[in-house]
Amino acid sequence: MSTLRFAAVNADGLLADLDLPPAAYRALLKLRAMSEPGGRIYVDQATIGQLLGLSRPSVNAAMRTLELAKLVKKVRNGLYQVNPMLAGYNAPEDAVAAVRDMPTEDRLDAPDFVPNYQRAVADYEDQLARKRRLKEDQKRRQVFRAVS
Repeated sequence: MSTLRFAAVNADGLLADLDLPPAAYRALLKLRAMSEPGGRIYVDQATIGQLLGLSRPSVNAAMRTLELAKLVKKVRNGLYQVNPMLAGYNAPEDAVAAVRDMPTEDRLDAPDFVPNYQRAVADYEDQLARKRRLKEDQKRRQVFRAVS
């Protein structure tokens, strides 16, 4: 359990507005609880899956959702960073300094934060749909060549 006592914001209302999938919400809570002061956490997706009882694809989808929402950022394999506005800190001054220093586009209190998240999800889903169509078209062409 985390011993961190201070966070930059109370984000419960924001998280409710995002309407995160349950696995993403659970992953976020677990990452916040396990993180160092400032939100850095060393953990791989397999471990997250074990802790939450989720499959690897479910964890992958949850982490992608958290990244699209700018709630968690993958620094590299096995290293994640919780958004500074959600991270825990040892002192309120640390929380204020972290939020002051963060890029404006990553702030959770921006008026267009929720619409930007919804747009990012829609864009990602469109990208997946285009890839599926392309793959299906390639299969059809292969079948057509085999029949010809």
